[in-house]
Amino acid sequence: MMSDATVSEAGSPVVAILTMDDPARGFRGNRNNFIDLIEAGKQAGLTIYVTTVQNLKLHASRIIGYSYNGVTKSWERRWFPLPQVVYNRIPEREDEWIPEVRQKIEECLAHPNVRLFNQSFFSKWLLFKWLRSSRKTRRFVPLTRKYDPAMKLLPLMRKYPFLYLKPEKGKAGKGIMRISRQTGNRGYQLDAQEKNAKTVYRYPTLRQLKERLNAMIGNQEYIVQQGIRLASYKSRPFDLRVLVQKNSRGVWTVTGIGARLAGELSITTHVPRGGSIENPRRLLTSHFSAERAANILRRARRSALIIARQIERASKAELGELSLDLGVDRQARIWFFEANAKPMKFDEPDIRRKSLARLMQYCKYLTGKKHGSLRQDKPKSG
Repeated sequence: MMSDATVSEAGSPVVAILTMDDPARGFRGNRNNFIDLIEAGKQAGLTIYVTTVQNLKLHASRIIGYSYNGVTKSWERRWFPLPQVVYNRIPEREDEWIPEVRQKIEECLAHPNVRLFNQSFFSKWLLFKWLRSSRKTRRFVPLTRKYDPAMKLLPLMRKYPFLYLKPEKGKAGKGIMRISRQTGNRGYQLDAQEKNAKTVYRYPTLRQLKERLNAMIGNQEYIVQQGIRLASYKSRPFDLRVLVQKNSRGVWTVTGIGARLAGELSITTHVPRGGSIENPRRLLTSHFSAERAANILRRARRSALIIARQIERASKAELGELSLDLGVDRQARIWFFEANAKPMKFDEPDIRRKSLARLMQYCKYLTGKKHGSLRQDKPKSG
């Protein structure tokens, strides 16, 4: 049963979390995340509910949505007002390719009284292209090429210690491979990421390795990227995860920095692939010194803000949050590896708490703005 009454706090801004329909459960997505968002909204004076592409009818005055009842520990299907802000949490890249989904996003972007932010996942190739196009950000970008089955890999393999191959539209480290020359010119090695471990292939010739690569890649779009020798802890490389979000004034800020340590049998630092969550200052101090670690973290914060501004500028999309993967090499140089337009929950409690508060601030900011009137976050000099 669904109540015929429309739910909202009188005068409170209304935010809809947009996701996909599910025939059995009503909607898809990370429900624990949605519960946190709804509860944070209540504390901030916002009405927040979950709705789906099918239920978000922008010509209507009220929308079918879902709220969470903390007493009964259950989701309730109810009527809600048309949202002023739509927080895009469509869960999978493949969902965004569905024509009905693309059309709904476009309708939201065109609606005079609705503001939608973070409209889609990013392509890795476009991210690197955008960052290479700016003098301020190109220094963070490893050499990156589109993979072609006929491309010559040997010049790159002679120049760099190893190469990474990454699916353009992958996430959480899925499908990443690493290729390298074996010591003493005894052939070539391919490491393929498999959940929490890796499969190792060795070939006497580059031609044989390319045959294996092409078979594994098939018709998927991949990029080839310069390998970076990262700073390490107990012989395991680590990188930084930086959450950047806009605040109550629509200005990019760093919410927090975490660290991810590669698993013993993993070629990436992603937690779903065997990586672990660590304290960034502790890892950096173990490799450098306390003073240099503090300096690296300050530079990582500044770098993350410069990168976020450039991604937003180049994408021409309205963005409210990004998580960035930044590497620190053995000489303390900072590198950009990835940006996620739909960040997963940070497991660090202090970052999680701040991230929810900042999302609420930004949603409130959006409700007071009309199309074309949003602040352009100007970069600071230097």
